[in-house]
Amino acid sequence: MSARHLNDGVPPAPVVCLHGVRKTYRLGAHVIPALQGVDLVVQRGELLALTGPSGSGKSTLLNLCGLIDTPDAGEIVLGGTAVQGLDEQARTLLRRDALGFVFQSFNLVPVMTVAENVDYPLFLAGVPAAERRERVAQQLAAVGLQAHAHHRPDALSGGQRQRVAIARALVKRPRLVIADEPTASLDSHTADQVLDLMRARGQAEGAAFVIATHDSRLTRRCDRVVALLDGRIQ
Repeated sequence: MSARHLNDGVPPAPVVCLHGVRKTYRLGAHVIPALQGVDLVVQRGELLALTGPSGSGKSTLLNLCGLIDTPDAGEIVLGGTAVQGLDEQARTLLRRDALGFVFQSFNLVPVMTVAENVDYPLFLAGVPAAERRERVAQQLAAVGLQAHAHHRPDALSGGQRQRVAIARALVKRPRLVIADEPTASLDSHTADQVLDLMRARGQAEGAAFVIATHDSRLTRRCDRVVALLDGRIQ
């Protein structure tokens, strides 16, 4: 696994570190503990599966790693940057530069072509047009969809749409990709292909994947499985 490779005898810095992270939600008069003192380190190039029953804290942990939410206590360090204390603008810039997202429902823009969907994060980041075209072409070639660049998402199969989502997530060259049930709507063969693609692209790009899943096909082939129960790592 590339996350374990050493560079001149020095391990690469972790992609994300969580230490003593706690998060609660209030539902009326009730306080619900979503995460209770979670410690987690994710290495470069690692495919980490996050498992647990509904309500175990998986979605909360994804949201915290993805800078969509903030912890009540504890520390999160993403790509060497301590998240605590960052204002919203700094958090948005860090999220834009360091993170990619892959969803069960693909979340592609239906009125955009495949190439336009992959290009969109670069457009929002203000990347020059010539560089955007080059990077989009590289990513579509990497996921085997260059022949579909001008198709709309509804002309693609589920597996092809998930490949587009992976290309879109990686085109920014993020440190960490957050994936929420990325194989849940796919058949076994296509799910295997998607996981192979995530592993290959993660190793090529140096990105880590944190994958929330109930899919045993996926967990068996990840580098590490972290099980959550009642907001705690088991």
